[in-house]
Amino acid sequence: MTDFVYLASKSPRRQELLRQIGVRFRVLEPLDPEAAEALEAPLPSESPTVYVGRVVRAKLESALASLAPRGLEAAPVLAADTTVAVGGRMLGKPATAAEAREMLRLLSGRSHRVLTAVALARSSRREVVVNVSRVSFARLSTAEIDDYVASGEPFDKAGAYGIQGAAGAFARRIEGSYSGIMGLPLYETARLLRGLPGVRNPEHAGAPQCR
Repeated sequence: MTDFVYLASKSPRRQELLRQIGVRFRVLEPLDPEAAEALEAPLPSESPTVYVGRVVRAKLESALASLAPRGLEAAPVLAADTTVAVGGRMLGKPATAAEAREMLRLLSGRSHRVLTAVALARSSRREVVVNVSRVSFARLSTAEIDDYVASGEPFDKAGAYGIQGAAGAFARRIEGSYSGIMGLPLYETARLLRGLPGVRNPEHAGAPQCR
């Protein structure tokens, strides 16, 4: 039995959160990054909850299928996906400064949902949980939005912000899981990993890369 899990994500925030709870893991980067990005394209009329569940399952199966071609040993695989939703509209990662500003203007002065799905594969078993949190933003001035976009922080984050960064000052109220808003709800993740003895050890958690 292995004493680690593969993390099917290169997000530094998810790695940081796994280290926080002492999980031994190895980062499993996608064999085909473009195909991995394509998995995140929403389908027509897809709700945010259905979307994150579908995407995280697809990420999980893609990661599992990449183990044998890489000659990697079998081990449990953990995947996650996060989206930000304003009503039924989903906000992914902005590709441009203009997109980031548009997203932040939409979030300004209102509340939105952050949905993070976590999936674990062990042998033939698959488990998926979805955490939903709500964040209320203060009204943002044009200068605040421009300064934040200029910092570069929005560009690899769903909804164009990171709650753990400077945008934490925008959130006047949070309901739910702070770690879920960051991208990996620790309560749900710990419960998924509960049946994997040896995986959690604060003294030996780490993140070697699997390419």
